Amino acid sequence: MSVSLTDYRDFVDESKISEIYRKGSRISRRHILHISSTYYGGGVAEILRSLVPLLNDVGIDVGWRTVVGSPDFFRVTKKFHNALQGDKIALTKMKKKVYEETNEIFSKFTHVEHDLVVVHDPQPLPLIKFYKKKQPWIWRCHIDLSNPNEKLWDYLKSFVIPYDLVVYHTEEFAMRGFSENYRVIKPSIDPLSIKNIDLPGETVKKYLKKAGVVEGKPLISQVSRFDKWKDPIGVLKVFDLVRREMDCQLFLVGDIAIDDPEGQKMHERVLSEVKGRRDVRLILGAHDILVNAIQRASDVVLQKSIREGFGLSVSEALWKKTPVVASNVGGLPTQVIDGETGYLVDPMDYEAAAKKVMDLLSDPTLREKMGEKGREHVKKNFLITRHIEDWIDLWTEILEENGGD
Repeated sequence: MSVSLTDYRDFVDESKISEIYRKGSRISRRHILHISSTYYGGGVAEILRSLVPLLNDVGIDVGWRTVVGSPDFFRVTKKFHNALQGDKIALTKMKKKVYEETNEIFSKFTHVEHDLVVVHDPQPLPLIKFYKKKQPWIWRCHIDLSNPNEKLWDYLKSFVIPYDLVVYHTEEFAMRGFSENYRVIKPSIDPLSIKNIDLPGETVKKYLKKAGVVEGKPLISQVSRFDKWKDPIGVLKVFDLVRREMDCQLFLVGDIAIDDPEGQKMHERVLSEVKGRRDVRLILGAHDILVNAIQRASDVVLQKSIREGFGLSVSEALWKKTPVVASNVGGLPTQVIDGETGYLVDPMDYEAAAKKVMDLLSDPTLREKMGEKGREHVKKNFLITRHIEDWIDLWTEILEENGGD
């Protein structure tokens, strides 16, 4: 059964729901398109799976398409992603050819007759080059561009320049010295998705038992893609430091995004590191209700990212009243209020992270207090209703500036 915006009245005032519907009616005759790299795997797809249907419920005609690319294309764009987060890259003519030709071919069988186009991340970025631009185009960048590989950025910015606007997750992500014409829209979680709905205690117990969680033993978890930037090896190091002092268990729960060819290698590496251990479990491709149960039952959630776009799994955990120990990078400090909803640590300071985990494991009252504050923080800042309103406000402004009614 489809979800309506009115179903969110338990989380948002009815007056706010009505206001969003009224705002949506101003652009109800407009046709808007999102283009991303994949329907499943990663935060972008997860946001759009909830966002697009709800925008249609509000009355705006919003569609979503994904780039059709070969394994070579996704290997190239993964290297681009890494380089935009600071890695080195050999920017060869062949990489450019694969990147641009894939987008050109996609443009031939994907007609864009919409009133406004939103392109997500670098994979479909060059598409604007292969259409006769007749409408506003927005580039929604989910990556921290505060310190990119300069050679790659010099190449990619030629595609960004024709866009009417760039939208970032946070102010800190914006590319300095490029253009001051950008906006900030924070990502969101959907409290009515299967991953985030409240679950009865018996349901949680059932799924924990199936997953192999040992009842009565403190549970630490990290939910994220198997990606070097999420630092699962660092999570193991932190856990080993905690295990020296406290008996506990670690669950690494994640998936491999379709557009991330490096994910399988990282999963295999982590699997080899924990082979034979009973205190560490890896779960690949966990369904949403299991992720929900593990985040809900965890005593502490880790997010040990080295670099991070936003890391919505943190807001998911906070929503379930689970405190988080996170790296002080990317969008994580926006979600974790140090000392209130969890703790922030240097991503390479394993001992500091382990100490904060132990502080939480040894103090149930502190965990409960932080859990309550965490849920309120997410409710105020990171629910999908706010995300919907932010997009409607921005689209209305742009369409009116471009001759809309």
